[in-house]
Amino acid sequence: MAEPYHEAVLWEAEDGASVRCGLCAHRCHIREGKRGTCEVRENRGGALYTLAYGRVIASHIDPIEKKPLFHFLPGSRSYSIATVGCNFRCGFCQNWSISQMERNGRELPGEDVSPLEIAEDARRTKCSSISYTYTEPTIFFEYAIDTAKEAKRTGLKNVFVTNGYQTPEAVGAMKGLIDAANIDLKSFSNDFYRRQCGAKLDPVLESIRLMFDAGIHVEVTTLIVPGLNDSEDELRGIARFLRGLSPDIGWHVSRFHPDYKLTDRDATPESSIFRTVQIGREEGLNYVWAGNLPRRGYEDTVCPNCKKTVIARTVFSINERHLNGSRCGFCDTQLPIITA
Repeated sequence: MAEPYHEAVLWEAEDGASVRCGLCAHRCHIREGKRGTCEVRENRGGALYTLAYGRVIASHIDPIEKKPLFHFLPGSRSYSIATVGCNFRCGFCQNWSISQMERNGRELPGEDVSPLEIAEDARRTKCSSISYTYTEPTIFFEYAIDTAKEAKRTGLKNVFVTNGYQTPEAVGAMKGLIDAANIDLKSFSNDFYRRQCGAKLDPVLESIRLMFDAGIHVEVTTLIVPGLNDSEDELRGIARFLRGLSPDIGWHVSRFHPDYKLTDRDATPESSIFRTVQIGREEGLNYVWAGNLPRRGYEDTVCPNCKKTVIARTVFSINERHLNGSRCGFCDTQLPIITA
């Protein structure tokens, strides 16, 4: 059995047996016997504990393109795990059945699996990486980091699929262990983050910068929700922010489908997705892809120098690949693709 209470990292004691969690940007002040916003970190006797350690609620073997990561170990498989919980409350969450699962009991649902068992199973199933995904991996940070250490010992890479709400301290702890991250940049509006997610924009922008500066391979996803985050000014703001970091950061522009609490609007029009891809390219991004909308050419990687397709994709499959290592197979230009 996994420990029902595993001491947390990144917290400090406060007066009156309260604690301050320093893991995510909520920086929750947690009184004795209470839990943080994520509902999986609890103050017991003036110390902070994680209830999520070792409690796997979902595990699958996925193509790395499903994370989505298009320029990190393309064509490989990733052993993907999650525990219950999230530090956001997005009404459009596509994994709400586990991210927002009721957590009032003392022990979280899930199967007991040790970090070593996960790493061994990933190797046995010929995966190249372990992905911490489906829910928000920051809330099971201790478990993810211990698993990442085991993965590194066996030659595996590690991936965070995340809302980007880590503190700088948490990003610092990820450095050298987490190799790649797909970060949701859900909007370029603080009001959207406040109303739709119960969070703020600036910490997400800071995490993207910090992970990029830490040498973590970063790709970004934006789910385009009609009427909420699809204005041209906002989309150009996202593209300009990413271009300010690097024109080579991949931007996945994903189509919204009605789900969870946000069933009062239609799916994103295809024209909105295509227009957003065009906006990204107009603002100087070399790699902008359409998600949840398979269309020939809109998921491909095109060499920015010779304009030839070096990786052709359909959904999560690679149809053509023209690379020499991470260089263009046609003109030999170095590309921002990690192949090993």
